[in-house]
Amino acid sequence: MIRFLILAGYFELSMYLQLSGKLDRYINVHYSYLSYISMVLSFILAIVQLIVWMKNMKLHTHLTGKIAKLTSPIILLFPVLVGLLVPTVSLDSTTVSAKGYNFPLAAGSSGTVSEDGTRVQYLKPDTSLYFTSSAYEREMKKELQKYKGSDKLMITTENYMEVMELIYLYPDEFMDRDIQYTGFVYNEPGNSSYQFLFRFGIIHCIADSGVYGLLTTGSDQHFSDNTWLTVTGTLKLEYNQSLQQTLPVLQIKQINNTQKPDNPYVYRVF
Repeated sequence: MIRFLILAGYFELSMYLQLSGKLDRYINVHYSYLSYISMVLSFILAIVQLIVWMKNMKLHTHLTGKIAKLTSPIILLFPVLVGLLVPTVSLDSTTVSAKGYNFPLAAGSSGTVSEDGTRVQYLKPDTSLYFTSSAYEREMKKELQKYKGSDKLMITTENYMEVMELIYLYPDEFMDRDIQYTGFVYNEPGNSSYQFLFRFGIIHCIADSGVYGLLTTGSDQHFSDNTWLTVTGTLKLEYNQSLQQTLPVLQIKQINNTQKPDNPYVYRVF
């Protein structure tokens, strides 16, 4: 009976996330088909467990039946209540501040493992963990070919993660080239002349999510945290004293306020 309730609860929670549109806050939307498959499988397995339980009901004592009646609704409702009551919020600059201004990129890494075992990434999306070193290099150079040239580079929701990874891997390939993209503002503490322009991204699932973007400068306007902007500028390399590393920095030429997207997340496409 317990197995049936757990599987049924998982099916209900998956169904709720699908219907409420909250699933894309937890996994890469390009893998949503896996959620459908697991939802169908959990439903089928729940029915199988229910049939097995009903066949074995005669083996249950009267006491066991009472305990099942008391605990069954709780187990069945728990995942649904979690999905309904635990708020699903979009990550923003508050999350960046809460993590502390200590981007691990300064230590030569794009991510760090938190206490719960998840990997939090900053600035540069890092997909090298999913390839061998030689395969990763081949894949990145192949992707780089799509963006070579001197024309204005438009970073969109679809290619955001891919282009950001390439910019940090091969900054010289993008120097002195006009680049346009959209993100939310995160102010660099203690330095009003620089502002980060970020978007939160998901590689596979929320466990390998991170905050990705560029340091921007050159604008005489100052924007508060979480202001969504579309900027156009030229990429330069500058040494950042706070991070103790040379970083690609966007020298802003044009800046416009924009509305927060319906889905503020971006996803890695393989």
